[in-house]
Amino acid sequence: MKIKILCCLLVVGLLLTGCSGDKGAQDNTSAQPEDGISAEDSKTDDEGEDYILTFTAKTVEGEEITSDIFANSKLTMMNVWATYCNPCLQEMPDLGEIAASYDKAEFQMVGIISDVMEGDDVEYAKALIEHTKADYPHLVLSESLYFNLVNGVDAVPTTFFVNQSGVVLGYVVGAQSKETWEEIISDILEQNQ
Repeated sequence: MKIKILCCLLVVGLLLTGCSGDKGAQDNTSAQPEDGISAEDSKTDDEGEDYILTFTAKTVEGEEITSDIFANSKLTMMNVWATYCNPCLQEMPDLGEIAASYDKAEFQMVGIISDVMEGDDVEYAKALIEHTKADYPHLVLSESLYFNLVNGVDAVPTTFFVNQSGVVLGYVVGAQSKETWEEIISDILEQNQ
């Protein structure tokens, strides 16, 4: 078990060394912020089926959260960030404002702290969350979150959009402006009425 955890930490460390420093940096998919994320941009498995995200993790407060959280809202934005990532921290105040501006049945925000694993000390991450006023649930990295979502992340922040059924609709790599996020969210909600 210790070897498995050590290997996970090593892999996470290697994957997360590329904090995306450019506002508006994009991945190589067709999901561009200015166009939103359409159904054609959805992340699918090798057989063309929708990818349904499942996980169990704990918040920084110790509350257990599962993928059942997706049923609570039409759209969930899952922002993968790291405590060392300045672009992540710079966009978190805007993300907090966005999260507060929606009815939870319509839209919810969830943060995933990619460099804090279950069992780690969360006090520094909690202080960053409080300082940035990112008042939405933040999950520490669990084994299921790592293997089912975060292991494919090459840079932080990376933000995933998930519908009410747990289907991953798409993702955006890099920090965005508040206006860009609002446009993306609005477009996805409109497309998925």
